[in-house]
Formats: sequence, structure tokens, C-alpha cells
Amino acid sequence: MLNEERVINEIMHVGLYDLVLQDVQKITGKEKPNADEVKTVLHTHPEILRDYMQTNVEYNLSNIHLRNIDTQNIDPSVREIAEKINQNLNTMREIEKYTLDFEHSSTLVLIFSVEFFVLFSAQYLIVLLNLKEWQWWIYAVFSLSIVAAWWYAKKVRKKYEVNNKRYEALYEETLRLIEALEHAGHLQKGDLYIGESDEHI
Repeated sequence: MLNEERVINEIMHVGLYDLVLQDVQKITGKEKPNADEVKTVLHTHPEILRDYMQTNVEYNLSNIHLRNIDTQNIDPSVREIAEKINQNLNTMREIEKYTLDFEHSSTLVLIFSVEFFVLFSAQYLIVLLNLKEWQWWIYAVFSLSIVAAWWYAKKVRKKYEVNNKRYEALYEETLRLIEALEHAGHLQKGDLYIGESDEHI
């Protein structure tokens, strides 16, 4: 559901994708690859497209470059299908953040940050406040926090897995429905593409 022209344009001109552009430059051996060269790289090196998509998810931008179907201006006989497509697109936008690998998610970084803070606090209490007689109790609390963090991380990882599978299923279903409406002549997928993001600065 990516608009290829938009992907190429953003890689070439939007600073957010400079690291992706650098990879394209290495592959092409050119300082300023043109649109056709970027397109070729996207087709021959799928990891470049994955990096682009991951960058979007990390920065809360959508990889769904399709606008919802205007259900008021579509044949009433397929309005229910159009509404289903819109519902799927909305759900996919909501759970898109779960398509990022859990190991690369901000949630895992947050868990590690909290644990580091707890460890630092434990050391502070023992050393700086001279609470050595309480050190085993303090370490026990720290150990419990590690167990709690592990349990929470496991729970969130499961949430990522479930929503990622749900996203994939909705993606396939939505694509199939759009193609069916396009084949029947009710819409053109190209007309649904969003040309550029208004969220880029």
C-alpha cells in the first residue's frame, strides 16, 4: 500500500531518510542518484524499502499511503465493501507500530532505562546514604523489579506478535478487496494514493 513515487521522492528529498539515501548512494555509486536509479534499487534491494518503512514506523508515520474511500460517491452495491476497506485501513494505521520488531521498539528501550534507573537508585541508597545494613533488602527489591520488567517485556512482546499477525491479515484482506473493486471498475487504486505526507517538516 506504498505509493512508489512518494517513496522515491521522500528518499531523495526528505532529510528523515538520509540514512536510506546513503545506502542507495552506495549501491548506485552516485552522489545524486536519479528517480529511476532509486526505483531500480528499491526493486533489487528489498532491505532498502524495509529501512524506509521502519523509519516511518519509528517516527510515527504511516506506510499506508492510501486515503479512505469516499463511500458517498461509490456505487451503493459495493458501499459495504468500501466501508470494510476503510475500517481495515483505520485499524491498520492504529496497530502499525506493532509491525516494528520488538527488539527495535521504544518500549524495550524504556524498560531498560527504567531498570538502569532502579539499579542506580539502589546503589545510591546503599553507598551515598550509607544504608549497608539494608543492602540485601534493597537488592531484593531490585531483583523483584528485574522480574517485573521481564514479565512486562514478555507481555508486550506477545502483544507485538499478535498485532503484527493481525496487521498482516488485514493487509492481505484489504488489498484483495481493493483489487476486486478496481477489477469491477468501481475505483482506481491510483486515485487513492496520498502523494505526500503533511507530517514531514
